[in-house]
Amino acid sequence: MQTLVIPISTETPAVSGPPHGQWTAADWENLSHQDKRYEIIDGVLYTQDIPSNFHQWVISQLYELVGVPTKDEIYTVSLVAVIISDRTITQPDFIGIRKSNIHIVRKWIYGVPDFIAEVISPGSKDYDEEVKKTAYEKAGVPEYAVIDPATRQLRLYTLNESNQYSDPRVFKERDTVKFACVSTQSFVVRELFDGAPDTTL
Repeated sequence: MQTLVIPISTETPAVSGPPHGQWTAADWENLSHQDKRYEIIDGVLYTQDIPSNFHQWVISQLYELVGVPTKDEIYTVSLVAVIISDRTITQPDFIGIRKSNIHIVRKWIYGVPDFIAEVISPGSKDYDEEVKKTAYEKAGVPEYAVIDPATRQLRLYTLNESNQYSDPRVFKERDTVKFACVSTQSFVVRELFDGAPDTTL
C-alpha cells in the first residue's frame, strides 16, 4: 500500500484548518482520525495512510519482544498521541515510558517519552529520518529507533552529551539489539519480521 507523507494543503476541501505553520493541539483534536493519521510538527500538519498489515505486525512484535517482558520497568503503547508541545503532536508506532516518568500518561501522552520507534512505510523514510528525527531530537527523546522492513534493518539514534542525536547505530537482520530504557531485554532484528502472514508494505 503506497503511503504518502506530505504536508496537507489546507486549501483543499478534505481538511479545513489554519494555514501551515499555525496548527495547534486544539486544531488536531478537531480532526477526524478514523481513516488517516494526522501529526503536527512545528505547526505544520502531516498525514499518513493507515499502516499496512505488515507494518502493524512489526509493531505487534515490538510489543511482544520488548513491551511484555519489560512491563515491570516500562509502560509501552503504540499509535497514541504524544503531545510534545502545543505545536508538535505525533502518533508514534511504538512508545516506551519508564515507570518513573509515568505521570506523563493521561488521555494522551503529555511530555517526552523515554523511547520512540517508527516503522518506515513506502514514502515515509525522509519524514521518519529527517522531519520526525529532528522533532524528537529537539524534544529530548533519549532513544529513537527507525525500523526499515524493506532492508530488514533497525537504526538506533541516541542523544549524546550535546543533546543531539549521534549517527545511528545500524543493526542488520542477524544483529542483537538492546535499548537503554530496559535493563536486560534484547532481541534479534529478524524477530521483528519472521512469521508475518504477509510482507506487503
